[in-house]
Amino acid sequence: MVSKMPRSLIIPPNWQLPDALRKRVGNAAGRQRMMQHEQQLLIVAHLVPEPGEHSRRGVLFWRDGQAEWHASNGDPGKVAIDQLLGNYAKALEVFDGQEARAKRADEYVPILEGLAPLSRAVRNFSDVLQEARRAAPDCDQLIDARDRAYEIARTAELLYQDTKNSMDIAVVRRAEEQALASQRTTAAAHRLNTMAALFFPLATLGAIFGTTLTENWSWSFSSGPFILFLLSGLVAGVALAVFVNRPVKTNAD
Repeated sequence: MVSKMPRSLIIPPNWQLPDALRKRVGNAAGRQRMMQHEQQLLIVAHLVPEPGEHSRRGVLFWRDGQAEWHASNGDPGKVAIDQLLGNYAKALEVFDGQEARAKRADEYVPILEGLAPLSRAVRNFSDVLQEARRAAPDCDQLIDARDRAYEIARTAELLYQDTKNSMDIAVVRRAEEQALASQRTTAAAHRLNTMAALFFPLATLGAIFGTTLTENWSWSFSSGPFILFLLSGLVAGVALAVFVNRPVKTNAD
């Protein structure tokens, strides 16, 4: 029976779908699913998700009463499902190449963001094809499509997991590098503090006794006071350095 209902925006106007199928399709694709009426099948699938795409673009595959396939995107009916699966496979190849070139954690993030919806879409499409295969056991084409969809879905899941693992490793390596850099900075600051503590008394005494107030003092004309000044500064510096480097007691101690 030819539908007299208002045509859906995603159903081609030249399709003679029965009302039982037409009324179950809205103006948006919705979730991926399979519908059956008598000997006819209608498969609602999603095109390959684009990066950053929030809404899903749908495509319909209709197997009419004469077992002929039709695709709403204009592809030849007999190969339309295979072409969609080929597009999923090509998208995975692109992500696989990006994952192979990625080195830093921030390079893995967009790959995961693109793989997540793609993996979910092809997995759901695989489930729909399995359901369609059970509904049309005489359609050998659905066997190959179902098996290929399963392999692509499995590949997508493995690639997603590998990418996630690689990102985790990159994060750990980056954390180790930052910890090592922080350790080196701390060691350098420790050495600098020790040197500053060692020479601080000398600098202080030099600032005090180097003023013009001591210029005419009698002891300033002999080397003995200078040696005493130098030794006193060094002893005070060593004592201050030991004080700076003393262990810090914690509450646990």
